[in-house]
Amino acid sequence: MTVELNHTIVAAHDKKASAHFLADILGLEVSPPFGPFIPVQIPNGVTLDYMDTSGPIPPQHYAFLVSESDFDAIFARVRAAGLTYWADPYHRRVNEINTNDGGRGTYFDDPNGHNLEILTRPYGSGGSGGDGDGV
Repeated sequence: MTVELNHTIVAAHDKKASAHFLADILGLEVSPPFGPFIPVQIPNGVTLDYMDTSGPIPPQHYAFLVSESDFDAIFARVRAAGLTYWADPYHRRVNEINTNDGGRGTYFDDPNGHNLEILTRPYGSGGSGGDGDGV
């Protein structure tokens, strides 16, 4: 049996602005609206479908596995946007990156409080230098 995540719905107070925020930071394109959604397709085929909500938004965590060169480009955009970033998901190590599993990673928030992460090595993939703060 093959099971793949196809899409997930991401709650937002402004779906268009939120979709553009993610696409701009990751260097992706925003897809045309589909029903009540503004989709952003990730290169592995998964789509994040942004949908407006007027109520409180419980923060979610979205992690993106990227290459070393993509990390450099995305991290440069995070810094250029003046975003605060953290080495850990608990937001204790401000303006640092981590070296979990011998790779690099960092966390930053989107406009709705969702915790976004970019990482170059999947958790548990080995390597040295991990700081144990990954979730």
